Amino acid sequence: MLALSAEGTLPKVDYAIFADTGWEPKAVYDHLDRLEQEIAGPAGIPIFRVSSGNIRADALDPGHRFASMPLHILNKDGRAGMTRRQCTGEYKIKPIKKKVRELLGYPYPARIPKGVFVEQWVGISTDEFHRAKDADVKYMRNRHPLITDMNWSRSDCIRYLTSRGLADTPKSSCLGCPFHGNAQWRHIRDTSPEEWQDVVEFDAAIRQGNARATASGNQLLGQAFLHRSRVPLSDAPIDHVTAAEWAALQRELGDGETSDTDEAEHGVADGCSPWACRGEVEPVQGDFGLAS
Repeated sequence: MLALSAEGTLPKVDYAIFADTGWEPKAVYDHLDRLEQEIAGPAGIPIFRVSSGNIRADALDPGHRFASMPLHILNKDGRAGMTRRQCTGEYKIKPIKKKVRELLGYPYPARIPKGVFVEQWVGISTDEFHRAKDADVKYMRNRHPLITDMNWSRSDCIRYLTSRGLADTPKSSCLGCPFHGNAQWRHIRDTSPEEWQDVVEFDAAIRQGNARATASGNQLLGQAFLHRSRVPLSDAPIDHVTAAEWAALQRELGDGETSDTDEAEHGVADGCSPWACRGEVEPVQGDFGLAS
């Protein structure tokens, strides 16, 4: 959307907002730097980086009110479970709303007059139209130009990015997101040893009494894990690729629904983008908010 706006295919936006959880892969920060230098800067589109803190540090700070990640839980009786996801609301939606209020000239707790709003672009393609939702406040109105203006699928987006020399655009998500599939865990392990060590250490730490209190104050009674197998990440079966998973890999650039097997390999399709995730109290993209 940023590139389409910068080149004039879509109307020029006034601002872009990147919600930074503080624990993105280095490739994402490097890519953001490149977008600023090569696309947003020349087009005169400011990119604001907003944050509510570092999610990794907050999770391991026993004194911090932590908005829980969707951790995989193994209860004392052997039953599997998963904690409620609140991190998207705290670390993405909250700082975006704060910045939008500032841009409108009505920082919290000022009342925003009726009829004053931003149009926020959300990067959802046609094969994910079911994720297209409106914002939950009147001063933000969501628009989905990849659907309404371009009629583009994910494949169309990838072809366009490739034509712009942006084929290596990385997926924005927390480095240690429990929604990663095996392919994502392998990619971290095989391409970035330092980041792999980081997530392995974090995974071990969440079973040592840290990151156990949720935002509501409840204590986790079972053991928490990053990997869906509910074993330590260092021992998780991330190299196991079934025949069905291999077939899913071949369909990666295609459209259509994902199966449970696809999810195990490639992670949760819906991800955790603002106003498009499925794990909050109310499902509420990309991590870029484009406002005009």
